[in-house]
Amino acid sequence: MNRAQIGVIGAGDCDARTLELAENVGKCIARRDGILICGALGGVMEAASKGAKEENGTTLGILPGKKRDESNPYIDIAVVSDLGEARNALIARSSDVLIAVSGGYGTLSEIAMSLKMGKNVVVLESYWDIEGTYRVDNPEEAVDMAFGFL
Repeated sequence: MNRAQIGVIGAGDCDARTLELAENVGKCIARRDGILICGALGGVMEAASKGAKEENGTTLGILPGKKRDESNPYIDIAVVSDLGEARNALIARSSDVLIAVSGGYGTLSEIAMSLKMGKNVVVLESYWDIEGTYRVDNPEEAVDMAFGFL
């Protein structure tokens, strides 16, 4: 059976609490032998990737630009898209299920695309109450629910 590909989406710039939540999401995904997919930059993406790597997990980042070395240091496989924000569609399409950790308008666009693609989206500390998403209270619950959808 293929390993689960769990997308982690969220803001590139966020507070310490959000970073901690994202890091714990990454750790939980790695403990379940899932592959973490993200946008490869900073903030939630870097924190989740760091957490996954601390648990010997695998990370795949889809970059908005033209250079692999733009990724955060915790990305194992960096995909260069040169698509800018449009890379969000690749993240959504490549993920079996997505976990949104807080986030801004970029995250909102990823949630919308994911839902349109028929993907389940688990939301942890979101500003929005979006029909079709599943709100949870902590990283462990987020990952448990995500794996439950597979």
